[in-house]
Amino acid sequence: MAERPILVGYDHSPGSEAALGWALDEAARTGRSVLVAHASEWLTISPPVIIGAQPWPDERAREAAQQALDAAVAAASERRDGVVVRGVLADGPPNQRLTELTRDAALAVLGNRGHGGFSGLLLGSTSVSVTAHAHCPVIVVRPDEPGVATGDVVVGVDGSACSVTALDFAFDTAAERDAPLLVVGAWNIPSVPWRPPGVDVEQMAATERRSLEQLVEERRHRHPAVAVRTEVVADSPAHALMQASAGARLLVVGSRGRGGLRGLLLGSVSQQMLHHARCPVAVVHERQPEPAA
Repeated sequence: MAERPILVGYDHSPGSEAALGWALDEAARTGRSVLVAHASEWLTISPPVIIGAQPWPDERAREAAQQALDAAVAAASERRDGVVVRGVLADGPPNQRLTELTRDAALAVLGNRGHGGFSGLLLGSTSVSVTAHAHCPVIVVRPDEPGVATGDVVVGVDGSACSVTALDFAFDTAAERDAPLLVVGAWNIPSVPWRPPGVDVEQMAATERRSLEQLVEERRHRHPAVAVRTEVVADSPAHALMQASAGARLLVVGSRGRGGLRGLLLGSVSQQMLHHARCPVAVVHERQPEPAA
């Protein structure tokens, strides 16, 4: 079976250009190929009935889209010698087609916002939808926050199944990049003036720290060379992770934490990080059980 590629959603926007650059760097490190995908939802408005009129899009429009994609693939190949870059032109809603393509990808990389979105939005609808429904980890890159070559890989862990999967992904990523790993656990200290008898806030915080350190210790043997630090802070998870993302090369979060509703595909913390983190963000979904043989 061929190795799964790194999928890039591409539409010539600044965000997708940043995503392509990030994917090429990752491919050069890992030896994977890059699949550049451009999806277009063609208009289906019928043209007026005029003798000799041609339906749109016609073959020339599709050929132009293919030529633009081919040019992007050729330019990407020149930027990274030795990285195999391919392109695919897909008809249909970009969010649906890109989500389908994530089934066979090792990783998907998206810009924060493509063409067609409102300029004031920090994150476009396609990025939100694909990140929520993808079948592989998704990296979202903003042109103004492309990440740095040095710095920590940061991961937020709250003990949920999604965050444990994110921790595994963060360990693997730190090992591949020879980067230090910062594991952040944020714990909100109850702010109510009255607490039930016997509740010891410091003891609860110590319990959180022990749980976090145990999760880390259980995974050190896989990547013993990774330098790991753990940090438990009395803060909201979103604020703590946003602070930790400053100067980081990548922030990793689970798609949904232990405080979210079971039916939500993206939790509030992961959504806030996609909008406000100061480095590229990886969103990792909980692993699904393998189908029975």
